[in-house]
Amino acid sequence: MYGLNITAMYPVDLPDVGETELFSAAGQYLSALAATPCSNEWFQSTQTEKVEINATNVRPLQLFKDEQPACEVLALHPPDDQTKAVALYLHGKWWHLDDVLRTSSKSRHGLVSAQSMMERVIVFLLSRVVERPSLGEAFSLHPRTESCKVLWKDNQAVGFYTVKHKGSLCDGWTSCCYLLPVLDTVLVRRSCRRRGFGIQMLQDFCSSFSSEEFLGLSSPLSPSMVAVVRSFLQQHEEYREHLYEVEAPGGWAQRRNIWLNIRLGRYSLGLTEESGLTSGHTQQHKGSNSLQQTCEMDLTSLEYL
Repeated sequence: MYGLNITAMYPVDLPDVGETELFSAAGQYLSALAATPCSNEWFQSTQTEKVEINATNVRPLQLFKDEQPACEVLALHPPDDQTKAVALYLHGKWWHLDDVLRTSSKSRHGLVSAQSMMERVIVFLLSRVVERPSLGEAFSLHPRTESCKVLWKDNQAVGFYTVKHKGSLCDGWTSCCYLLPVLDTVLVRRSCRRRGFGIQMLQDFCSSFSSEEFLGLSSPLSPSMVAVVRSFLQQHEEYREHLYEVEAPGGWAQRRNIWLNIRLGRYSLGLTEESGLTSGHTQQHKGSNSLQQTCEMDLTSLEYL
């Protein structure tokens, strides 16, 4: 189709598609399914199970927080569980979720900025589908303009983090802008925890803005995130006076020095807490200038992050 060996490649490795093309392809496919309710097409979800592909088993999922222009991807789910996705429709075919998160490109290693639409689909898939028991209990959608990096390890996407840049708007209804770069969301896949990826992403964030005097982490910090920052600051004393927990837009009245508050015992590390956090969580500020702080870590073994 593209003059490439598709059998050896994955969606992120194929020529990228734009938002309009992705949305159009989804609409056309849904229309075709509605016109042929008995297509007798099946998707092999596991070695022993397959799912029928019909209009009742396919639903569009919104990719970004902002609704206009619309950008959706199609998900296939079992007929008995509409909250569970087993495949995504990309590049004219159905792909298993594991394959959407894979790459055959050697250049994708470590932390790589998400530039293409397929890379943004990977961020969506990690935060909304793969690491959640159901689509109804997912992370908040990210704005399409939000900066993010995907962490690649052994040809798989194992996590990501997002950043609110200095000077970017805090929200869509005020003129307030962030006064410093802010690390907003961190996620590590369950199967890849205890390997130091949380600290690796925090280190990359700090290194990426080395010219900035102060850096922020969106408030409130989860207990698991506090533990990650504590381990990082124990190793990197030079950042102790520069990392702040902040509320938007990040003025001095909206900042708290993280290391100082760790030393004062104002954070709960939650080392014995397992309920509600081991699969990630979203905490939302009250007020118009809210920030999102999420962290996906293993609370039972934070010393190995």
